[in-house]
Amino acid sequence: MKTHYYLGWFTDFFPQNLSKALKEDLPERKSLVMVSSDPSDTEVDGAVERSWLHQAGISFDEYHLIDSRVEQEVAHALIRNASAIFLLGGDTLKQNQFLKEYELAEPIKTSAALVMGASAGAINMSAKWKCSERFGYAVGMDTVCDGLALDPFSVLSHFDLENNMALVQEELSALSNEMNVYASNKDCALRSKGGSIDILGDVYVMSHSVIRKMEETF
Repeated sequence: MKTHYYLGWFTDFFPQNLSKALKEDLPERKSLVMVSSDPSDTEVDGAVERSWLHQAGISFDEYHLIDSRVEQEVAHALIRNASAIFLLGGDTLKQNQFLKEYELAEPIKTSAALVMGASAGAINMSAKWKCSERFGYAVGMDTVCDGLALDPFSVLSHFDLENNMALVQEELSALSNEMNVYASNKDCALRSKGGSIDILGDVYVMSHSVIRKMEETF
């Protein structure tokens, strides 16, 4: 049963109910493999994301970071042997390019590991995502980027929905005609497990241009 966690960005640490769910979904914790969001920047080391897990009482025997210093074949081997894969937050576009350059999509999709992503990582786990200036990307033209497609929906993670709901609806309306779009702010999580979806915090779903708030189930 594939389990995927699409996380926002947590102000402090995971809330207790999210920590409990992760512990239950991670009975084996031999190896955590993190995928950088800026592979050429050695300061992107996942320290914040690891602190969330540590505070939740979730530790692993081994920790590995995949960035440009790691050879592609080694990266694939690490993913194959991972208990959990964590796509780090940060630069969504750079991470997206790195995933393609290192051909990480297939190893991640076929891995038995639990896969989670925070902010940029969560966005890149989704099937497609909107890259536009209005969402803060320094691009000349709006594009729809392909993600890992771990699930057949799109994710907008760690975005200020309270003050930008109209913008979100305008930007994502067209994509919502193709697939469901889940939008969340910080301190939120969406879990896809065995075909069902669980929600923590303020998460909205848009389908065919209609947006509604999801009920919390964690």
